[in-house]
Amino acid sequence: MQLNLSIPALLFPAISLTMLAYNARYLAIAALIRQLHKQFEETSAQPLKQQINQLRARLGIIKNMQATAIISFLLAAVTMFLIYVEMRVWANVIFGISLVFLMISLVLSLLEVQLSTKALGIQLKNMEK
Repeated sequence: MQLNLSIPALLFPAISLTMLAYNARYLAIAALIRQLHKQFEETSAQPLKQQINQLRARLGIIKNMQATAIISFLLAAVTMFLIYVEMRVWANVIFGISLVFLMISLVLSLLEVQLSTKALGIQLKNMEK
């Protein structure tokens, strides 16, 4: 397959939208952490401590999701430059690495969704008492 400028350019909107979604998740978790921190200072309840630990793990995953998406975006831009300067072999290699970073970002997103569901389970369990 011949790699041309339009192929890595297709990643730009996808990665940008992915990063927007990741940022929205980050902002929602940050707001929740602030709310839970206030509740924890007032009550020191164990379920809140469990949720705070889950949120800490989720923040770490989101940070890595964002980092790998940014690296993927950067490598797609480098690929376009390499195509422009007619370094096709390097363009293919860098584009492949860019796709790998995008896949890693998506796998991390899946893991974060799993943790999110687990955190909601903690909340539901607490409400059932």
